[in-house]
Amino acid sequence: MNDTTSSPSRPPLPDHLSIDPRSPHHVAAVFEHDIGIRLNGKERFDVTEYCISAGWVKVPSGKTLDRKGNPLLIQLKGTVEAFYK
Repeated sequence: MNDTTSSPSRPPLPDHLSIDPRSPHHVAAVFEHDIGIRLNGKERFDVTEYCISAGWVKVPSGKTLDRKGNPLLIQLKGTVEAFYK
């Protein structure tokens, strides 16, 4: 099965990626495709930022907001894998 026929130009997944467009780690071309994140072998659907080499992901902490109205993020550590779905 050749996966390149459906999406011929997937950019490589970066080591550090954020969904926030204001972040220097935001790569818009990656978000044109469906990506997934695994932390310690379990797929997470609430990740807002990750770093593979440092081994952490940032996820929202419930409904808590910071002083600017953005979700308050907590950092979880472990083995991080990023992949295209």
